[in-house]
Amino acid sequence: MRHFIEELEDLQGRLLEMGTLVESAIHHSVLALVERSEDMARQVLRNEDRINHLEVEIDDLAVRLLALQQPMAKDLRLLTAAIKINTDLERMGDLAVNIVERSIALMHLPPVKPLIDIPQMARTVESMVRKSLDAFVKREPELARSVLLSDDEVDRLRDSVHNELVSFMQKDPTVIPQALDLILVARHLERIADHATNIAEDTLFLVKGVDVRHHLEPNI
Repeated sequence: MRHFIEELEDLQGRLLEMGTLVESAIHHSVLALVERSEDMARQVLRNEDRINHLEVEIDDLAVRLLALQQPMAKDLRLLTAAIKINTDLERMGDLAVNIVERSIALMHLPPVKPLIDIPQMARTVESMVRKSLDAFVKREPELARSVLLSDDEVDRLRDSVHNELVSFMQKDPTVIPQALDLILVARHLERIADHATNIAEDTLFLVKGVDVRHHLEPNI
């Protein structure tokens, strides 16, 4: 039993390491865009391999524990949550790479406008990712719920970015390539927020044993 507990702690430790790398990737992908820094963009691309390796390691460990230990109740919920969170983190890493690719493309084009909404959106998304992981580690349902509530703000900012950039394209068709790239960046950030929301929902399932997807349990 003690060995099983140690392996569960190891699993959570690897998830935290992966989460830290993903948080850094998100932060630096947007910073590369704002500061037009190719060096920062390359740093995100270099860290992608470690995130991918961790995904495989975590999946292998979780599946092995499921097969050999046949856990019940909370331990079973922990392992299933870990597998789902692992997938969400890897996809966040992929989306950070997508942002970097758009950032590199935008470095070679004149700016459409000062970047205000996208950095604000990124700060909200980064906070959601951090809080979702903290909620998982500390088993704090209220912290997880706060992540769910932040998702609407991210959606509002995405719509604001989209509408403003469409207006710019209508007034000046020469900025269409840059504006489309910025719209994609906003969409990638919104998708990262969705994955953070998934982690918060999995945490609520782990702690409370209830499924809150699609807001089926509004009073939790």
